[in-house]
Amino acid sequence: MGTIVIKFGGSSLSTTDKIKQAAKRIANYKEKGKKVVVVVSAMGKTTDQLLQLAEQITENPAKREMDMLLATGEQVSISLLSMALTEMGMPAVSFTGWQAGIVTEKVHSNARIVDVKIDPIERKLSEGKIIVAAGFQGVTEDGEITTLGRGGSDTTAVALAAALGAERCLICTDVTGVYTSDPRYVPQARKLPAISYDEMLELANLGAGVLHPRAVEFAKNHKVSLEVRSSTEDEEGTVIEEEVSMENNLIVRGVAFEKDMTRLTVFGLKNEITGLSSIFSELAKSEIDVDIIIQSQTDGNKTNLSFSIKNKDRQAAVNVLESQKETLGFESIEYEAGLAKVSIVGSGMVSNPGVAAQMFQVLADKDIQIKMVSTSEIKVSAVVEEAKMHAAAQTLHEAFDLGAVAEEVK
Repeated sequence: MGTIVIKFGGSSLSTTDKIKQAAKRIANYKEKGKKVVVVVSAMGKTTDQLLQLAEQITENPAKREMDMLLATGEQVSISLLSMALTEMGMPAVSFTGWQAGIVTEKVHSNARIVDVKIDPIERKLSEGKIIVAAGFQGVTEDGEITTLGRGGSDTTAVALAAALGAERCLICTDVTGVYTSDPRYVPQARKLPAISYDEMLELANLGAGVLHPRAVEFAKNHKVSLEVRSSTEDEEGTVIEEEVSMENNLIVRGVAFEKDMTRLTVFGLKNEITGLSSIFSELAKSEIDVDIIIQSQTDGNKTNLSFSIKNKDRQAAVNVLESQKETLGFESIEYEAGLAKVSIVGSGMVSNPGVAAQMFQVLADKDIQIKMVSTSEIKVSAVVEEAKMHAAAQTLHEAFDLGAVAEEVK
């Protein structure tokens, strides 16, 4: 009897009717003879409501207490879904993250899973029970409740699937699978029948919100077979695995985009061997993520350094660097907001030179100026004006013929 892990997000459980609908889908897998473990998020906007409650108390809540507060959201979901399953004649038992054996590092609000102690789950599975486990949360070795940060329920599901040796981990969401781009803004986007871990990881890191990068990375490291599929419609989704066939010989398999970017430029940095490390070490201390980096030499043995960050981190980045201006040894800082990142992803790029040149030409033909560029073996990213982000994505989607992807899972 094989085991499957099924994850339902908050929007799929936002009402009691949706919870009952999810229970029916879960029951179908149980009736097929599977051992079933379900991982759930908090209902609908519950997490946002809990955050608002905290804001009414204090502007600077302790991270430990925030974890205690936010962890309550999933407890509502697991208990109600377990009740719905039991009412249908499908005995179920709910587990919080710590009852399910999710052990994390000692970090509040964004902890990483370090171990999964599956004995409690396996005992209940052997009794024929359906397990309904809370995502997004765990416990440290010394008993402190933690949360896993954004996308934590995806990570919980993959971790349990890996620990249990599950046949597959199903990520049930509002969309029917992974698309060549966001169909809300690129109407020609089509569902991919399959995609590789590496391609999915790039898309997730580049703004595709269907899966969290940490969950994809965990799945790749532990060889967990993932499938993203609809939480309401009974159709095949997108399988994420190590290697996939190239549909229609596509070189590019997806276009991702992300808004709210800022380009920050540090002028007149001393051209010393430790100059770059000093700048980025200061930003890292303040947990400011830096993306694309460009360095250029100037006259007078100076360096200009540009890098992209999220808009929300702009003021913090400026404050940190200005506070260390003399130590870091630069002349001035300027920034340009109102930017976005548009990226193409595909493992076929490795053996097909000229893809980046084609991308740049396509954007130039549409009068879309490229501000910064970043490349890897399987992706090319360009920073453009945010106002032209959707036009750039649609243009690239068409140029690389992504609308022709077949929807049947092979």
